[in-house]
Amino acid sequence: MRKICIIGNSVAASRTAEEAPLAGWGQYLGEFLSEHYEVRNYARDAMTLRGYFTERFATLLSILRPGDLVLMAFGNVEQRINQLNRHHGPREYKEYLRLYVDAVRGEGAVPVLLTPAARCTFSEAGNVLDTHDGYPALTREAAVETGVPLVDMTAFTTAMLAELGPTRARRLYRWLDPGEHPNHPDGIIDASHYNDPGAREVARRMAMVIADSPDLPRDIVDPQRLTPGTMPPVLTEFTLSHPEMALTMAPSLADAPVVSSPAPGQLVGAARKLTGKAPAGTDYVLFYEQGRYLGGTAVSASGTWQWRRVVNWPAGPHTVQVLGVGDDNVSRASAVDFHVLDRLDPPEVVGPRPNAWTGPRPRFSGKAPRGAEKVMVLEQGRLIAEAPIQEDGTWRVTHAHDWRPGSYTVEFVAVFSAIHSAPVPLTLRVHGVPEDNWLHTSLSSREPCSGTCAHYPAMPTW
Repeated sequence: MRKICIIGNSVAASRTAEEAPLAGWGQYLGEFLSEHYEVRNYARDAMTLRGYFTERFATLLSILRPGDLVLMAFGNVEQRINQLNRHHGPREYKEYLRLYVDAVRGEGAVPVLLTPAARCTFSEAGNVLDTHDGYPALTREAAVETGVPLVDMTAFTTAMLAELGPTRARRLYRWLDPGEHPNHPDGIIDASHYNDPGAREVARRMAMVIADSPDLPRDIVDPQRLTPGTMPPVLTEFTLSHPEMALTMAPSLADAPVVSSPAPGQLVGAARKLTGKAPAGTDYVLFYEQGRYLGGTAVSASGTWQWRRVVNWPAGPHTVQVLGVGDDNVSRASAVDFHVLDRLDPPEVVGPRPNAWTGPRPRFSGKAPRGAEKVMVLEQGRLIAEAPIQEDGTWRVTHAHDWRPGSYTVEFVAVFSAIHSAPVPLTLRVHGVPEDNWLHTSLSSREPCSGTCAHYPAMPTW
């Protein structure tokens, strides 16, 4: 029997009953395979190409045999430019994919690249949004450049979401109203991870793609097991009859719902959720903008609620009215104002000046655009530092390690929520003793001396 090994992040990872309703597509793929294959799922939460390569990949290579398949599902985590330990720039991402492909081939196994799964996010027009910032395209390019089979998971999960539309799609995700599942009594909003029906449906569709691929063995999938999935029901918030009528009813509940987040006038991302508390006697909370019903959510046993539109908020200012209902009672309405950002201007770099000389530990500083949470510093597409934003809107960071003498170009990117600005390049020159200078090479027979070493000659301090 041959193995199908899955490596990747939390979207594919197998889950226990205690983690329900969270599920990963990797735990269901075996249901659709022939008797000639078994699934080994090594996907884990927050797994990145860089992390898995140095920590676990050697163990996987040791168990591979000729004819085994390795499905490599990355791109959901590596795109996060606001996280130093996770982000992979485009070149780093593709370089790692090439290393994986070469290593798997070296064991006689078959590497298969997977583009990342689409998230449950729609535009206000009802179109599925691409939230992966170009990483599906990088995966496709790597597949062509290395000549390996590709499973375009982005394409078929996007098609699945388009078929369901905003009124049904989140039924396949770990996205619950309060009271829907005992493990999440206050509800949970998760547009990335599947529930059991969703994970199984994605696994079924993946098996269909594998079965149709001319680049993979024909005996992997058992066609008789590919029975069609069922269409999930319309969400409760979209089945209410004439919800706008609640705005015209005389309030019979004394208090209005309280909005805890966002704060009045706050800058928020396009996928921002609202949270708060409901008055006694409230079973359901309704949301409106300019008299138009947007959706609703149940209230938890503790009286709290959380709600996010399946469609993203359009950019600009918003005023949302919040109304509580229970039996035949209606509360007074409360309102919250917030402003949605869907783009971010680049940061301003003040120091060092372009092409200026600096010591071996450059000090970077500048001014942040409106809404930025921090500024990330990159060299050749790789993150090397991050700078928090000060109260006056400035930012600054000193790199923690000495730089070698020479000329370098670095880039600065402002980030906010799930968006980031275009990069701002800066070329600087680092002053110091060249690596090939006699002051270095004359000491090559010994371990390097530090600036505080009692032996002579030593390198100068700064």
